[in-house]
Amino acid sequence: MKTVSIYETGCVRKNNEDNFLILPEDNLFAVADGMGGHNAGEVASRLAIEYLRLKAAELKTLPVDSLQDWMEKAIALANKEIYEVSLQEAGTEGMGTTITALVLKENKAVIGHVGDSRIYLWRDYTLSLLSEDHSMVNELVRLGQLSEEKAKHHPHKNILSRALGIEKTIKVDCFQLETQPGDIFLLCTDGFSNVIDEEEMVREFSASGTWDEHLERLKNIVLKRGAPDNFTVICCILER
Repeated sequence: MKTVSIYETGCVRKNNEDNFLILPEDNLFAVADGMGGHNAGEVASRLAIEYLRLKAAELKTLPVDSLQDWMEKAIALANKEIYEVSLQEAGTEGMGTTITALVLKENKAVIGHVGDSRIYLWRDYTLSLLSEDHSMVNELVRLGQLSEEKAKHHPHKNILSRALGIEKTIKVDCFQLETQPGDIFLLCTDGFSNVIDEEEMVREFSASGTWDEHLERLKNIVLKRGAPDNFTVICCILER
């Protein structure tokens, strides 16, 4: 398996509140997008990623049918850690972060997700969004009170309905699927998915070029469009 990644501060923000994890030896990958005043968002996303890194060693001996339980517990405990730090350290009150994590083992992909960072699957020239945004606007779309087209330009589209660290306990979206040779899993923060739409990704991924070239071209598009937010992308490429 090969991984290709982007990690950019963007053109507007002075600091990068995204953090990411690439552990090929454990087949564990994650992106996190922090939120909060001052540098608190950066603290929250770093804590989430570091907690997953700490727990990753357990994956080597874990049976495949226990992976989803591991993922759910690891993210729930990371949430508790962030919440407790926010109560104890000055300047971190109310901090939070998204998390989207992927673990691959044998022929299984297990995904854990909270917030509006995303994970896509590129298979047989088809792009599928696997995660569901935990945002106030997406809740309105799900309830039929707002169209998907209007949601793209809604002024409150970045307000989260669920994030790590805001409350002591958290509901984690966890699910799994069978992998196939040639699958590409793409994890990204919303600084990327808010600027590059799915049709553009499909066109790029269908064109000739390596995955390094695909991500480089998409990165340049985001930067040319002003890159108003930090953006992070990880591509996990399963060999055929």
